Amino acid sequence: MKAIVISDLNRMVLFLSCIFAGRTHDYAIMKTVFKPGSPWFKKLNVWLDLGFLGADSDYPDAKIHLPHKKPRKSKKNPDPQLTPKQKEENRKQASTRVVVEHAIGGMKRFHCLTHRIRNHRSDFLDYFFALSAGLWNHKISSITEI
Repeated sequence: MKAIVISDLNRMVLFLSCIFAGRTHDYAIMKTVFKPGSPWFKKLNVWLDLGFLGADSDYPDAKIHLPHKKPRKSKKNPDPQLTPKQKEENRKQASTRVVVEHAIGGMKRFHCLTHRIRNHRSDFLDYFFALSAGLWNHKISSITEI
């Protein structure tokens, strides 16, 4: 199961989408939840991974940061590599994006998302995701108050 998670730099979960099947591509989920052409990310810095290739053209008002993709192997280029500048840019983007990955990992610490759920109610999984996001936000907010 998959969901779109939006987090801030303090690892707080700001947005959690509804749940989609695991075989659905990340970018297809994003286009379903946030319709292209709408001002969802207007004047925001959005850090995405390579699963969202094409987002910069569909959301022109947003400042979308995507990592550089390694070129394909070909006869003319048998050993494709990124340039040192591209590698450095990817490293900087990854250091910013890792905060969201930590928020997702924090949600999984409550183990209701990591184990197989044998339930046939369609809204049950949404409750698990929302509950774990709420518990994670509560944990983060209690840490920052101390």
